[in-house]
Amino acid sequence: MPDISTLLLLAAVFLCISYCSASVGLGGGSCYTALLAVSGVAPLAIPLISLSLNLIVTSAGSYQFIRHRHASWKIITPFLVTSMPMAYLGGSLHLPKGVFYGILFASLTIVVIRIFFYQKTSLSWNLKGWQKLALSLIAGALLGFIAGVVGIGGGIYLVPFILIVGLGTEKQAAASGAIFIWLNSITGLIARLHHHSVSLLDYYPLMIAVAVGGMLGAALGATSLKPRTMQKILGTTIIIALCLLIQKLV
Repeated sequence: MPDISTLLLLAAVFLCISYCSASVGLGGGSCYTALLAVSGVAPLAIPLISLSLNLIVTSAGSYQFIRHRHASWKIITPFLVTSMPMAYLGGSLHLPKGVFYGILFASLTIVVIRIFFYQKTSLSWNLKGWQKLALSLIAGALLGFIAGVVGIGGGIYLVPFILIVGLGTEKQAAASGAIFIWLNSITGLIARLHHHSVSLLDYYPLMIAVAVGGMLGAALGATSLKPRTMQKILGTTIIIALCLLIQKLV
């Protein structure tokens, strides 16, 4: 566990991350994971802490996006049907550190490339109803498993996926991301608590920080933030995580 000064510094940074992440329907798990890793937290504890923080942030996000009627259950339900059981399965595993950081880095790189190098928010896929359903079910299973293994909620993959495929608007994607992370974080957290023993009370400053940041960011993202600004915040947050993760890969 980091010393108290490091923990308080992390809390201040996590407040900013949760604010930015909540505004785009995310929990910030990718950044939490990277920061915890470079701060000396044990690899076994990182996924459990990140999932807990994700759960706190997206509780506010889910409420705000549902309250402002941005949530589309037609979009999110197929993903949840397959992602939740796979998130539990992934959460019960413990990958070697090299594989853990490799999966996280590769996934974040793909998302950053899409945001900053492709202006279109969707692709012209002329998919029929059953094709969209099948794609959502398959993607849900894959994203849920990766989310459970890496220890993040999975929305960081889902939000751009919805935009790229053209399943919904930016607001709907953000709302879907928040709900997806919330439910899969619960599932992954249950699996982690069942298979691994870590005291979360030692990290209460981080939980308080992300609760405050999450509430403020969710209110902003659900009401006044422009879609393109949301994407830039998402991309910037991910770049920060990538810079930190490079240290673990070299």
